[in-house]
Amino acid sequence: MSLLEAEVHISLREFLRHQKQPLWDHHLTMARLVSRALRLDRSALIQTGSTFSRYGLSYLMPCLLSDRPILLVVPLDIQQQLIEQDIPYLQGWLNTNKAIANQEQEVDFTTFKGLLIVSPDVWLGDLLGHRKQIPNDILTLIDQADYLEEWTKDYLTTNIFPDDWSQLQHRYPAYGNLIQEVKLFLEKSIFSHPQNPYRCCLLDKEEKESLSHLCYILHSDPLLEKFAQSFDNKSQLLWASINQEKQSFSIHSTPLDVSSVLAPHLEDSTLVFMGGFLDSQKMAPIYRQTIGLSEDILCLKFFPHRQNELINLYIRDRLPMPNTPEFYRVLIEEVKQLVFSCYEKLNPITIIVDDVPAKAQVATFLAAEFGSQVKVESTQIDDKSILISGWKFWHQNQGKLPNPQLLIIATLPIPSLENPLVAAQVNYCKKQRKDWFRFYLLPTALTELQRAVMPLRESQGIMALLDNRVNYRSYGSSILTALEPYAKIDYIDINFLP
Repeated sequence: MSLLEAEVHISLREFLRHQKQPLWDHHLTMARLVSRALRLDRSALIQTGSTFSRYGLSYLMPCLLSDRPILLVVPLDIQQQLIEQDIPYLQGWLNTNKAIANQEQEVDFTTFKGLLIVSPDVWLGDLLGHRKQIPNDILTLIDQADYLEEWTKDYLTTNIFPDDWSQLQHRYPAYGNLIQEVKLFLEKSIFSHPQNPYRCCLLDKEEKESLSHLCYILHSDPLLEKFAQSFDNKSQLLWASINQEKQSFSIHSTPLDVSSVLAPHLEDSTLVFMGGFLDSQKMAPIYRQTIGLSEDILCLKFFPHRQNELINLYIRDRLPMPNTPEFYRVLIEEVKQLVFSCYEKLNPITIIVDDVPAKAQVATFLAAEFGSQVKVESTQIDDKSILISGWKFWHQNQGKLPNPQLLIIATLPIPSLENPLVAAQVNYCKKQRKDWFRFYLLPTALTELQRAVMPLRESQGIMALLDNRVNYRSYGSSILTALEPYAKIDYIDINFLP
């Protein structure tokens, strides 16, 4: 064992002995792996199977004990916790004074030997933009790397928001009538698309031609110049998001594939990718292909403890399939029985229902009994709340909410082909001759399920899965494997709950 790895191992083991809260089983192994990456400049990919609150210490300790400059890419909410709480506490315990800088500070990399913490947006801006202030050879740790594809798509998306039309008219008064005509045409045409629960639509041929004409006339405008590059690019998706309440729309150009963009920048860098669940397989073939990581790197996948971190999995058999009219009628009865039998013992309760009308029906029914304790897609919840949410809201806000004791899932989070953006991604996969279900839809569902269940493991709570496809579809075994370890229960007996 090398000097750094030995120092980290001894310090971390001593630190863990002084902690009273439950510990993560893999702290020492992950810390040694991160230390090895720091020492040898070797990239690695680590799937922790857990949340940041449990594994974060495993990479912070090597970062603080190393004498080399390190870049840590982490979302802003975690960044704040690191800078204000975790790092000062660890520095004090270790008696170290490693320099800590954030993205707001100027850093002289010719002398800097500390830890620089930046958000994904700042990192991608430097990596893919023209700033190039961060050296290519700095070792980079990416936490929450499960979201890397999503971060990259968001960063590369070009937008025309409602206020941009008036700004265009202000900048180009001579073309005011043309700008107004294009806007009114797009508004009328976009709002004539059939409504869908996803509040978006793909631009049709006439809408693209109208926007393309405006981009051609005002080709010197930086915003429209970016859009002009999208029209002939088959890997770019042109779509509109719709706000029915405000009767407004925004237009977006989003890449369907980020691998070709990221690949050149990942090859020459030393990167440690860390996240709860990146891929169902240890070597992460689908994840690596998705982000363009062709390099053969060390991959490690930790699994939850089979006793201390298992979940209780309740799967109701013989329910109607989600694509049948009977399903949502039976769903309300099932949710009713589960909530009424468990409310006094298991709190808080989260119910994930993606279908908008069904979500409203479940909320109305439960509100009649539990009143203001029922919250629909709200972050203002407490330990007595019953939260009713779609997958998107849960995905975006899960880290801000109390961990549920009972998690009821109405349907598996398999992206719906009725969503225009999902349908476009599937068509792109088909053109690339990829198995669109195994490459895109199923991995997305597995990732969402893993994200949902990881906090549940800390309390050994109950997940009630009401989607019968897990029992009767060929991919059901993949779903169950991703949820391991679990104890399958046929009924919920509150007399034996912890």
